[in-house]
Amino acid sequence: MAVQHHFTRETKLTLALLIIGVSTAGIAFLPDYASLGTTSIVFLAILRIGQGIAQGGSWDGLPSLLALNAPEEKRGWYAMLGQLGAPIGFVIAAGLFAYLMTNLSSLDFLEFGWRYPFYVAFAINVVALFARLRLVTTHEYSHLLDEHQLDPVPVGELLNSQSRNVIIGALAALASYALFHLVTVFPLSWITLTSQRSIAGFLHVQMLGVALMAVGIIISGFIADRVGRRRTLGTLAIMIGIFSLFVPFLIGSGETGQDAFILIGFSLLGLSYGQAAGAVTSNFPQRFRYTGAALTSDVAWLVGAGFAPLVALGLSSHFGLAYAGVYLFSGAAASLAALSINRAWHIRDN
Repeated sequence: MAVQHHFTRETKLTLALLIIGVSTAGIAFLPDYASLGTTSIVFLAILRIGQGIAQGGSWDGLPSLLALNAPEEKRGWYAMLGQLGAPIGFVIAAGLFAYLMTNLSSLDFLEFGWRYPFYVAFAINVVALFARLRLVTTHEYSHLLDEHQLDPVPVGELLNSQSRNVIIGALAALASYALFHLVTVFPLSWITLTSQRSIAGFLHVQMLGVALMAVGIIISGFIADRVGRRRTLGTLAIMIGIFSLFVPFLIGSGETGQDAFILIGFSLLGLSYGQAAGAVTSNFPQRFRYTGAALTSDVAWLVGAGFAPLVALGLSSHFGLAYAGVYLFSGAAASLAALSINRAWHIRDN
């Protein structure tokens, strides 16, 4: 807590984005496995941990809090605005990798081509730094500071009194975050290992899917403002659960089925992901909302997305594609259960 008193939010934000920039660019300079063996894997893990720590530090729960303080009829719209960063970033990354894979030989790509996007990411990080710094100087941000709605509390204190809300909030977004990596990372790994399909061509399909995701995020704002954010997430959890039943048939039925999996999956992801951040932030008393919103999002990403590609690939490789669908179904069921429990508690407590 001493750090929080000695450094301004601008300083801490700059430090967080510097760490994520250095960690990302550092990946470009990693020696390959042939040079260092398992040590290169350890270095990669350290840099990825650095990215995670910095990501947690730079995402401060502001999107959730802005949605909470927006006019009631506009909360869904405000909630989805911050989520548009994910599809924009994915399009840039996928487009760059697709271009390099198309214009470089396989040997050149493996030798040096894959490193280039990580250099570029550092430049993008500089742009993000200026955007974030501009955000924290806005009137809305200053108002939240004056109202003490962005005051952090120790995580231990938060968990001692608000662990129920953290768990429910993390599980409520589980379906969306699990689906995120099942339509981005997992299919790339599966296709690389099991087919001769062009990865560059598949990335183009994913870019089209991400465009649908962006449209879905925007639409989710309108839908949530009409029927409510929690009802929107609940309905999408059911739809994701139904979609999970078709995962093995789509991925395993050739290029047409794989393309359908990507386009349908990204469309559902946009509608769900647009409202996934802090859907139950209002459960927290005002004193805990800042830290609660951030921790809830971090836990949801860790549980729902952090292990999704590895778990789905491991299950599919050993037991068949149906188990990737089972994994996604479990995330949808957890989200629906969390939202139902949250609604029951809300009715009881009122």
